[in-house]
Amino acid sequence: MAVHTELRPSFETIAWRWMRYSGILLIPLAWIHVAIQDVIVGVHAIDINYVALRWANIGWQVYDILLLSFAFAHGMYGLRQVTTEHFPKARRWLSIVIFILWIVVSIIGAVAIIAGARPELA
Repeated sequence: MAVHTELRPSFETIAWRWMRYSGILLIPLAWIHVAIQDVIVGVHAIDINYVALRWANIGWQVYDILLLSFAFAHGMYGLRQVTTEHFPKARRWLSIVIFILWIVVSIIGAVAIIAGARPELA
């Protein structure tokens, strides 16, 4: 009779998987963003009124929060890899600080997106 033991994945394993899965989602999120903002709308037409109208829709809010969180997570993961290579003894603390920084900035960004933008009054 085999004993079934469940191994708990390490932080490294979870971080590695998260980067792969979120990266798959980040590719279409980023390209759709570029297509809409730069090609279809055009940067010349983006102003506070456009942003206010866009963020009035919960679908765009979720989209922008996901884009922000995934893109920032990838940047923070890269920063974590570089800093832990140079400071291996501080690996645990650097990982915690960078993770907290990612959470805080993502929450601030999400709150800003949910709060929306106020259109200019004519």
